[in-house]
Amino acid sequence: MRLISQKGIALLMILWIMTILMVIAMSFSSMTKTETYSTLSFKEGAEKRFLAEAGIERAIMELFYRIQNIGMMVTFEGSELWKIDGTLYKGQLGDGNYSVRIMDESGKIDINIITDANSDILRNLLKNLEIPEDDANTIVDCILDWKDADDLLHLNGAEDDYYMSLPNPYKTKNANFDTLEELLLVKGITQEILYGDKERRGLIEFITINSNRSQININAAPKEVLMALPGMTPEIADAIIDYRGEKEILNIAEVQPILGANYSLISRYISAGSSNTFSIDSVGYKENEKAGFGIKSIVIIEGNNQYRYIYYKSPAIIKKWQQ
Repeated sequence: MRLISQKGIALLMILWIMTILMVIAMSFSSMTKTETYSTLSFKEGAEKRFLAEAGIERAIMELFYRIQNIGMMVTFEGSELWKIDGTLYKGQLGDGNYSVRIMDESGKIDINIITDANSDILRNLLKNLEIPEDDANTIVDCILDWKDADDLLHLNGAEDDYYMSLPNPYKTKNANFDTLEELLLVKGITQEILYGDKERRGLIEFITINSNRSQININAAPKEVLMALPGMTPEIADAIIDYRGEKEILNIAEVQPILGANYSLISRYISAGSSNTFSIDSVGYKENEKAGFGIKSIVIIEGNNQYRYIYYKSPAIIKKWQQ
């Protein structure tokens, strides 16, 4: 009996050892697969980042080309000047792609320049982005309260009393915005309003803190910003976009025939020419893949073919329009 018992114990030990070895082998196999997937994921992410960076560099090259040739008539295909109004351009590198757009910051609404006197432009933009009128009024007044130096409350605004009552309290800044992301601290502004969603473009695409202008550059303003100008109509906005597609507008008087009877009203809100500060958004992606790698940057073009970044975010939020 003792011999049989010892044989049984030995058999059980062998079975346990085999089970443990099988578990170890399976764990090792699983770890190997995980490491392989992680390596592939890292490689794909790096490739998309390089594609997005290529889009940024291509846009900077196109800006230098534009500055050097802005007064010339381009007559052959492939050498057209890139537009600076947010028009989307695409490029291909190997089996990868990038989508990139350039916007002159002077074609956006500068929220640091917004005052009671010209706040209708921002209010109109919000409504054009399908923000309900009551919410738009709240957002505009709260932006004004956030950055003005006093504690006087606008009709739909908010000062320290509101912000200090929040679960994580803080005070109004009473100074200009340093970043656009700072808007998320302002009452009424949500992630969806600032960055947009699948159905609507975000406010952040049409505003800036870098133009230092109270007037909107009509050479660069996208239609959403043009439509925010008092007195603007869809027909006039389309006519301006068509006109500037042929040549850069150097003087507001050039568009007087287009503005017609609305010239005296609209002209006080617009300027012409161009600036040297541009936002560049780029996304690197692969065909038939939903995910991409986004980069947002703001660059100042200087003399002697020099440039410098004043903003660079990588990765940045990726939107459907970019692909």
